Amino acid sequence: MRPITGTLRPPGSRSLTNRALIVAALADGTSDLASVGLSEDTLVLLEALRTLGIAVAVDKARRSMHITGCAGRVPPGVAPAKRGFALAKPGFKEINTGDSGTATRFMTAFLAAGRGRYRIDGSPRMRERPIQDLLDGLAALGIKAESEAGNGCPPLRLETQGLAAGTVTVSGAVSSQYLSGLLMAAPAAAGPITIRVAGDLPTGQAGLVSKPYADMTLAVMRDFGVEVRRDGYTRFDVPAPALYRACTYAVEPDASSASYFLAAAAVTGGRVTVEGLSRSSLQGDVRFADVLRDMGCSVEWSDRGVTVTGPDRLRAVRIDMNAMPDMVLTLAPIAILARGRTVIENVANLRLKESDRLAALATELARLGAKVKEMPDGLAIDPPETVRPAEIRTYHDHRMAMGMAIVGLRVPGIRIADAECIAKTYPEFFEDLERLVGRSNAD
Repeated sequence: MRPITGTLRPPGSRSLTNRALIVAALADGTSDLASVGLSEDTLVLLEALRTLGIAVAVDKARRSMHITGCAGRVPPGVAPAKRGFALAKPGFKEINTGDSGTATRFMTAFLAAGRGRYRIDGSPRMRERPIQDLLDGLAALGIKAESEAGNGCPPLRLETQGLAAGTVTVSGAVSSQYLSGLLMAAPAAAGPITIRVAGDLPTGQAGLVSKPYADMTLAVMRDFGVEVRRDGYTRFDVPAPALYRACTYAVEPDASSASYFLAAAAVTGGRVTVEGLSRSSLQGDVRFADVLRDMGCSVEWSDRGVTVTGPDRLRAVRIDMNAMPDMVLTLAPIAILARGRTVIENVANLRLKESDRLAALATELARLGAKVKEMPDGLAIDPPETVRPAEIRTYHDHRMAMGMAIVGLRVPGIRIADAECIAKTYPEFFEDLERLVGRSNAD
């Protein structure tokens, strides 16, 4: 394979699109979202909102959304039975969030701000993913929130008369999305809400994983007119009742998706520019460019975007990836093409994602000939002298498919099973990668 060279702009950030979608649905008035990402995760969230009666129009060609918000009044679920009377509408308002952890967590908090009874369910894998920490937080705000199976996972049942004012403590050890969901829903509460994050000590022990995503949430809320007071990552004071203001919101390109193309330059000794990203991006995953710099790449930032130029061979790194755990699925595959042992630490929460990502990576990298030590919170990866061709299992995990595809740019014979799982976040990934490779071979 010749060095990969070229320029591209990935679709809009899934994380920003989903946050803007929730906030716009709660806003007073009609919002226009531009340059959105249209991943499977976003479409699942969009359909969940439509099921409730929130009006969302999508123009896929222009990558835009038009959302009429509910002005803080979440459409009601099924009314509970009155004492002494028959239940006129038995059951719950049913919401399906498919395989999307983001939609499940955000919608659970969103629905808690409504009235009535709601039931949230998803895919078989979603029924294995924990959400008890969020349910416990909602209970402190007056919501009856329970896991049907009693295992802390979906299906979930909510019975609510709206979020009460008060103080809630939420764990941040598994996912920052519990905090983000509560933050975005809190302005619709009856009075001010204080959210404390359990165990986030000045020493850095325990506390909140993926902190940049909390910063992203606060920035989106601010853009829609609600300012949250905070004390680091330990306390957040949300004004309520407060209305988000509808607005026009432009979504940044997805930094997570950009990582694969920057990695393509890194492993082939090429040069790739991703347009639309800046050092001041709201997305923590933009820092993956710094990881590539530490591995020997040249990294240039400009008004246009970020450009990575790969070296003759990458060098290994030892790195704490807690602030950008999704990027482990980009780093670990290219580590088998680096010189030396790469050690990835402080990402235990990856075991609770679309798959047990640490176990999956250890298995598939070993299939390619690497020696991998699987630790409770990370991986130690020793590259083989020669990477073996193999068929890679994806575990229905979009990031496994995209990360391993980059290895295939250097190693003939890499095949990706179930490659269509990329639709969860980036349906056009292989088309964009092929265009980039095609332009490089034409040069």
